[in-house]
Amino acid sequence: MTFSLAILAVVLSYTWLIEPIAPRWTAPIPIALVLILAIGHAIRNSDWGLAPRAFVPALWQSAALTLTAGLGIALAGVALGTWRSQPDTPTSLALLIPWGLGQQFALQTVFLRESRTALGRTAGICLAAALFAVLHLPNPFLSAMTFAGALAWCWIYDRYPNLLPLGLSHALLTLAILCAFDEAMTGHLRVGAAYLRLP
Repeated sequence: MTFSLAILAVVLSYTWLIEPIAPRWTAPIPIALVLILAIGHAIRNSDWGLAPRAFVPALWQSAALTLTAGLGIALAGVALGTWRSQPDTPTSLALLIPWGLGQQFALQTVFLRESRTALGRTAGICLAAALFAVLHLPNPFLSAMTFAGALAWCWIYDRYPNLLPLGLSHALLTLAILCAFDEAMTGHLRVGAAYLRLP
């Protein structure tokens, strides 16, 4: 669990301790550090999460998950009266795709791989999802959503190890959340000390 713990340390130390006192230009630094750790882990284990034969079944599974969860999110937003379209959906999606791919890269090739090695297949999936949710504390909405999403994504990846469809799923479901719920519910998608500073 060395790389997983290192990623947790980087993200949690930044979101809880450094971000409140650091200038905004420092925000890409922890992202770069996490990517360096994930790439180092991939090189060490020869695992980039891109098994060619797994792409099509992973795509089908991810599509089913995204359509089902996306519909549920949209219906919840309509029922709550908070549904609204994003002003520039293509730009939002273009930004969310690399963000989702980066998170899936760390989640699947580091958290899931190390968790399965430590605990076995099923418990490893649960642990990886829990670690991913911890990164989104203390925001209750994000923690719950990321735990549920990570369980599903890890379940798919465990069987079909190609993270490209999962990154797209991550991006599309994030966009659905942005459309469906207002910032009061999502906590402005903030985590760590930034969430506690919300008015």
